[in-house]
Amino acid sequence: MTSTIDQRNSDEPMYGELALLSGTANRPLAEAVSRRLNVPLIGADVFKFPNQNIFCRLHTSVRSKDVFVFQPTCVTEHEDGSVASVNDNLMELLIMIDTLRRDSAGRITAVVPYYGYGRTDKKDQPRVPITARLIADLISVAGASRFLTIDLHAGQIQGFFTIPVDELTAFYTISRYFRLKEIPDAVVIAADIGSTKKARNLAEVLHVPLAIIEKRRIQRADGSQSRALNIIGEVEGKNVIIFDDEIDTAGTVTQAIVFLKAAGANRVYVGSTHAVFSDPAAERLSALPIEEIVITDTIPLPPRKHLPNITILSMDKLLADVINSIHRGTSVGALFGE
Repeated sequence: MTSTIDQRNSDEPMYGELALLSGTANRPLAEAVSRRLNVPLIGADVFKFPNQNIFCRLHTSVRSKDVFVFQPTCVTEHEDGSVASVNDNLMELLIMIDTLRRDSAGRITAVVPYYGYGRTDKKDQPRVPITARLIADLISVAGASRFLTIDLHAGQIQGFFTIPVDELTAFYTISRYFRLKEIPDAVVIAADIGSTKKARNLAEVLHVPLAIIEKRRIQRADGSQSRALNIIGEVEGKNVIIFDDEIDTAGTVTQAIVFLKAAGANRVYVGSTHAVFSDPAAERLSALPIEEIVITDTIPLPPRKHLPNITILSMDKLLADVINSIHRGTSVGALFGE
């Protein structure tokens, strides 16, 4: 007996009509993906009651549809001056997923370009949570069938989910940008040991050397600690590219740049997927001698944090291509030659 799936043409989607829904965390990115796919965003009312409870109401039915719901779990500063916290946007995501599930969506894919709480991915001290696992459980229990994200802080977070996970990367987009710039005498810098693998991969693509900034804590006689920095590699007279997955308060980047300039580095470039830019990141970065800061739009950057030397690369094409592949039931890895 031949199954229904076997009878399908390989070009036909495994689920119903493709549908896109956006929360309020990063609607511009969702709209850009919508234009790429030529699929309009579903109309929906998503707002807070006076008691701060979040509510979602769809304008149309999604019964049996293949729905992709966009919502990074980041801080969002809206045009009206209001600020949505990580927890606000997370709760909004969960409520939207529950809304879709209760309207009998055929499949629900949570598209979370930035995964908040991703740094709390292990018990690195006694009596602490693994919040990254908790968030994965919440998304699954809410009703998501799949999870789509970009550059998790730690790859093992994929294993926290009981549903299929597609982790995309902005690496190819950022590396292509730097490759086309053809920066002379370039050296890629890992700002700390934890970012060494990402920086090494970029150095290989650009065919330039890698240097690593090593941090050590030194115990003083009075019991206090100080941090000593050491550079593994050559940076004197070089143009350096500092690369990491996210910039939060910019403390690590600031310390690295000051140290690199003192070591004789020439021009400084910074590349990062996620511009978290928690205060005082923008102020710190604006005071530094940085030639260019290259980021993506996984997190919306408010106008007050737009610096003149910032270049924003959009993830809309990458997300659109992958969403189309998932919807059609074709290999996502094939898009990247894997």
